[in-house]
Amino acid sequence: MKPIDAIIARHAELTAIRRDFHAHPELAFEEHRTSDVVAQKLQDWGIEVHRGLAGTGVVGVIRGALTDASTARRMVGLRADMDALPMHETNAFAHASTIPGRMHACGHDGHTTMLLGAAQELAQSRDFAGSVVVIFQPAEEFGGGAQVMLQQGLQEQFPMEAVFGMHNMPGIAAGTFALSPGPVLASNSEFKIRIQGKGGHAAMPHLAVDPIWVAGQLIPALQGVVSRNKAPLEAAVVSITTIHAGDTFNVIPGECLMSGTVRAYTKDTLDLVERRMGEVVAGIGLANGAQCSLEFNRIYPSTINHPRETAFARGVLAQMLPPEQLIDQAPIMAAEDFAFMLEKIPGCYAFIGNGDGQHREAGHGQGPCFVHNASYDFNDAILPLGASYLVHVARQWLGAAV
Repeated sequence: MKPIDAIIARHAELTAIRRDFHAHPELAFEEHRTSDVVAQKLQDWGIEVHRGLAGTGVVGVIRGALTDASTARRMVGLRADMDALPMHETNAFAHASTIPGRMHACGHDGHTTMLLGAAQELAQSRDFAGSVVVIFQPAEEFGGGAQVMLQQGLQEQFPMEAVFGMHNMPGIAAGTFALSPGPVLASNSEFKIRIQGKGGHAAMPHLAVDPIWVAGQLIPALQGVVSRNKAPLEAAVVSITTIHAGDTFNVIPGECLMSGTVRAYTKDTLDLVERRMGEVVAGIGLANGAQCSLEFNRIYPSTINHPRETAFARGVLAQMLPPEQLIDQAPIMAAEDFAFMLEKIPGCYAFIGNGDGQHREAGHGQGPCFVHNASYDFNDAILPLGASYLVHVARQWLGAAV
């Protein structure tokens, strides 16, 4: 097995589609143009289209020509995300964002295009028994579009045996895939801390309760939850990312607000971190005569690949790639809402190498070509490989005895 010749022949067409998406980025649950383009292409290729899940979600069902009574209910899912980020793009090439403050800085334009390339090939061949469900999901970056689609009946309407997704990964050589069983991405939780002190004159701090001073004590204390309460071999990150207090130089403010994120792989570790953060916040507030409260919201769970489906995907890739281009994915602390799908449906989330940025043409902004960077751009050279992987996964799954 290798990248599919028919998809390679459509490389220029796929590149044009990807760059069109890049030039017209849309935020979470606002992917109206993107979903219209996706739905129209699926319809043009004779694919059964369903719209409306999570508002802008698009689901295509490709029914195999080899389907009989025994295989009619078999379904495998392939998923891509469609949304962009609220960022200003610094690139100046021809396909740069046409919408100020909006940018495809994470490669979802490429993910959508690769799934379209796979859908077109599967619709033209239909050389499988059962159905392939192609899922174009909104709101991965913000809003948990995968969770919303599931809550609105994705799995009930399309009962998939397994689901497969992937993300591009800058820093991994183009043409390389990385995947591993177990946790590959962390959970993401957000917290807010409110410190209610007592305002006063900066020259008379003894008459005030300084919330900024309390915040200064909280910063190392919260890091101590990770370094002194959590087991050393368990992964977790507490990042305080905002602190807001005060209006002028000679007034001790009455209030300070802090916020940030917590990342962890296991629920037990996350439970520990949340509990200890609450105790630390309350304790330091009490010790300093301030009222401190913690609001802790769990946003995305950890992305945990299922062992059987990961072994299956790895077997498919082993037939496509030389051994040196199939590597293990070390877990990273970023989060991904495909995790919600993996909680409900067995599956695997793989990473396709996006290269080191050498693919970037003149007109790119400064900085590394990493995701969530204003000079990022998806590597169009990997479009046929990613699309071919998705086709081979679907074909082989529906040909396997499960």
